[in-house]
Amino acid sequence: MTNDGAAAADGAQPTTGATRTRATTRTGGAGGYPVRPQAGRTPTGAAPGDATPTTRSRLAAPDPEPGSSYDRWKPPQAGRATALHAGAWWLWALGLATAASRTTNPLLLGLIIGVAGYVVAARRTSAPWARSYGAFLKLGLVVIGLRLLFSMLLGSPIPGSHTLFTLPEIPLPAWAQGIRFGGKVTAEQLVFAFYDGAKLAALLVCVGAANALANPARLLKSLPAALYEAGVAVVVAMTFAPNMVADVVRLRTARRLRGRPTGGIKAILQIGLPVLEGALERSVATAASMDARGYGRTAQVPPAVRHTTNVLTLGGLLGMCAGTYGLLAAEGAVYGLPVLFIGLVLALAGLRLGGRRSVRTRYRPDRWGPRAWLVAGSGAAVAAFLVHAGTVDPEALHPGVVPLVAPTLPLWPAAAILIGLLPAFVAPVPPKEASP
Repeated sequence: MTNDGAAAADGAQPTTGATRTRATTRTGGAGGYPVRPQAGRTPTGAAPGDATPTTRSRLAAPDPEPGSSYDRWKPPQAGRATALHAGAWWLWALGLATAASRTTNPLLLGLIIGVAGYVVAARRTSAPWARSYGAFLKLGLVVIGLRLLFSMLLGSPIPGSHTLFTLPEIPLPAWAQGIRFGGKVTAEQLVFAFYDGAKLAALLVCVGAANALANPARLLKSLPAALYEAGVAVVVAMTFAPNMVADVVRLRTARRLRGRPTGGIKAILQIGLPVLEGALERSVATAASMDARGYGRTAQVPPAVRHTTNVLTLGGLLGMCAGTYGLLAAEGAVYGLPVLFIGLVLALAGLRLGGRRSVRTRYRPDRWGPRAWLVAGSGAAVAAFLVHAGTVDPEALHPGVVPLVAPTLPLWPAAAILIGLLPAFVAPVPPKEASP
């Protein structure tokens, strides 16, 4: 009676017992328990306005609008399946390094360093090997300082008329003719030394960018089968080095908590022995696990194939070295690229034949996708444009020292260097929790 009165007070028709039974049967589940309403549906026996909050929010959510072209090409989140091939990062960095080797203009060199630093800041992770970029920057500054110091102490072949100061000159024996220690220091020779040191610093920074962006383990995993043994050795060494550093930190912390000294020869010996013992135990365990998994097995290859492989690989590596030297040298740019290409073809043929010795399969190989082509191609484009600029306008890439002139920024070589920023927009984005 009370329930019917309450229902009537609310403006609803009073329900009879049969009606209540029918509603319970319609909305109830097994055993008479109420059925949990499904998302996106109104529960049976309820009015459309009586949906639960969860159901209402899901129903009220607007349909997703079709994404723009940028959303379709937006870089994905970096993961095991979407990670960029490590070789693409090295090709991009080598392209920037080739461009840096073609100029001594400090403005262009600074632009190359800035491009590499921006890409590293945008796409590196928080892994230990990704922190090497700062060390390479510091090393580049040290190289510039040493180049200036040696120029002041040992002199320079660059003549100059603007004497800054004079150092005490030490007389050298007759067999050291052409070498002096001390003497006058000119502004021209210091500027020339700075340009030369800046070029070497830019090369080091490009290599540091590749180290900070390319996962070394994935790079060694992608090595050709002919370099399988060398890759395994390097991977094991790179795995053991961080473990030894962690052991040293752990033992130093334990000694500090016990009130024992952490410095001095005695402390070093007491810390070093447990570290070496732990490294030996890990090496024995790793060797046993590798042997159980079949590492080191090779297939039978005819002697003629082995000899051909050695000749092709050695000749190809020598050709690549000669071609690289030709590209880096100012007078060898004509023959450098053809020799480098021939050496690369011979080396690839040798590695292809040498891969027949390996009987292993690669688990989850890294894919070379369109983004890897874009990253590697951006570095190659920067190198090609700077090599061409060296033949078209060499004065802009190599500012004069005698007489001293202020360096200028050539527009189209600078625009070509900015192509190296492409990986910051197309490479997969590292996870937020893994970003520096």
